[in-house]
Amino acid sequence: MDEAVADLSPPTTHGMPMLGLGTYQMEEYDECVEAVKRAFGMGYRHVDTAEGYDNEDAVGDAIEEAEIDRDDIFVATKVSPDNLDYDHVLTSAADSFERLGVDFVDLLYVHWPTGEYEATDTLEAFAELREEGLIGEIGVSNFTVDLLEEAVEVADEPIFANQVEMHPLLPQTELQQFCTQDDVDVELVAYSPIARGDVSDVDELQEVAEKHDATPQQISLAWLREKGVTAIPKATSEDHLRENWLSLGVELDDDDMEKIDSIEERRRIVDPDEAPWNQ
Repeated sequence: MDEAVADLSPPTTHGMPMLGLGTYQMEEYDECVEAVKRAFGMGYRHVDTAEGYDNEDAVGDAIEEAEIDRDDIFVATKVSPDNLDYDHVLTSAADSFERLGVDFVDLLYVHWPTGEYEATDTLEAFAELREEGLIGEIGVSNFTVDLLEEAVEVADEPIFANQVEMHPLLPQTELQQFCTQDDVDVELVAYSPIARGDVSDVDELQEVAEKHDATPQQISLAWLREKGVTAIPKATSEDHLRENWLSLGVELDDDDMEKIDSIEERRRIVDPDEAPWNQ
């Protein structure tokens, strides 16, 4: 590991490292195992997977092979929409633990508020898992303000995080303002935080990147961190993992943030017809 990488570590929020590794579309077993192990070797300690990614077994094997103390790794996974009624949540979680080879996960998400999702019934099962010490925190994903407001109101245990697509082309301003209210206090976790590479084409990000001798992707990750948002970019190669990790050394000033916030273009990458914002 080179010195530039070794000297960096992400800030944490309530024990969650604010830069993690996303594993969406890492369906090839060997590729996933090697990517996660490579990330751990670089210093990453937050890994995000899902029942629906079909790679929990690979992530679990990477955790085992990395020989890092389990308490030092923040593991997050998600329950698929078809498994969100009360009994199915409990069964799905148990299956995820088995595939991951762990006794608990640090964060368990409702992957999408679709399918079997019903706020009271679903979140009651999540609360039971938390009360039993099987999950550290309850998360939701792809929730709009209205859905998150309902979840916070009906949940017996606190909602810790809402994982959504977020980057300078989709700043999620209304959602972030809602999450930071004292009576809500929900962390935002950003997937597709570099818009699958699209941020590289944005003039404002290119200008800020040149100023900091960085890449637009690194600027996007630094922008999220400055806003208090955790990012989980997907990466498999050593170069991309390193590029994302080195974003931790980029410090943006007020002028940088203002320039990025002034971007007018809006682009959503993940936009299925059944998403709640399309209903």
